[in-house]
Amino acid sequence: MHKAPLVRPAAAADIPAITAIYRQHVLHGLASFEVEPPTAVEMAGRHAAVIELGLPWLVAETNGAIAGYAYASVYRARPAYRYTVEASVYVDAAQAGKGIGSALLPALIDCCERAGRRQIIAVIGDSANFASIRLHEKFGFARVGTLPAVGYKFDRWVDSVLMQRDVGGGQTSPPV
Repeated sequence: MHKAPLVRPAAAADIPAITAIYRQHVLHGLASFEVEPPTAVEMAGRHAAVIELGLPWLVAETNGAIAGYAYASVYRARPAYRYTVEASVYVDAAQAGKGIGSALLPALIDCCERAGRRQIIAVIGDSANFASIRLHEKFGFARVGTLPAVGYKFDRWVDSVLMQRDVGGGQTSPPV
């Protein structure tokens, strides 16, 4: 049994660890369709942009080290999408299977609901990314579609799996 991680808002001091986790995903995984890892300066800018919009960026800490992170970003820029966010969750490869994603995702959902959002979209890289698909299903996301072969990485075509979850009343009432 693993000790539950501490989930908290990300701070500037966490950017190097966040950058390292994301770098691993960019260079060796299909969760991100980026092919060149961003620098710590770029990641700090991304973090600041999310926070400036009043959206959450969380980290999971175990034994004083960042084991993963999650954030919500603008789903699309047009005004009608303003109550919908896209969720992203990344776990340090050495911490996979230890409940880090299961600690981060419900905390992120709660933050999005408190921020007045009504829909959360997950765009999962690779239809064979069963761990991420199961994680999102575990916390109420439904698979709403697959975009076949929309990315090309590591010399192969990669799908995007779209998952969605209502929050804060979802589609049953107008936003407040």
